[in-house]
Amino acid sequence: METGSAGSVGAEPVWTGLPPGLLRMRRLLLVVWLGIATIALGVCLGLFVAPAWALFAVLPVAAAVWGWGLLGRNWRSWRYAERADDLLISRGVLWREETVVPYGRMQLVEVTSGPVERYFGLASVQLHTAAAATDATIPGLDPAEAERLRDRLTELGEARSAGL
Repeated sequence: METGSAGSVGAEPVWTGLPPGLLRMRRLLLVVWLGIATIALGVCLGLFVAPAWALFAVLPVAAAVWGWGLLGRNWRSWRYAERADDLLISRGVLWREETVVPYGRMQLVEVTSGPVERYFGLASVQLHTAAAATDATIPGLDPAEAERLRDRLTELGEARSAGL
């Protein structure tokens, strides 16, 4: 993605959000794990305590409904922007966090994809710098976009660090 005039002073960066596949993956995991918890809690309480206590199995269902909305808000809060001299990563609903990673400070750019991410066709880009506090991750990207971003950031990082 070309940012055009986004690198100029005073211009707003061009933000890119995360793909919807990440939200689908996280919501499916939420439903699966809380579904298992609902069944386990209902069976255990119904068999070992009293059948009426099995009604407490609705608590994980309520948590799933609540978590469904929270996952959507969290997913919408993630975004990143490539500027002329640095990469911006913004995230957070209650506590907004914006990380600025100068290209010249990047030491390593990794693309990772665990088994669940691979199943959903997703990958994450992790940026490592000399300062551990500025290590940043962009989760849930399309693998082609993750590789493109890794290659671009590596190229820009090498070009900027050569000038130091």
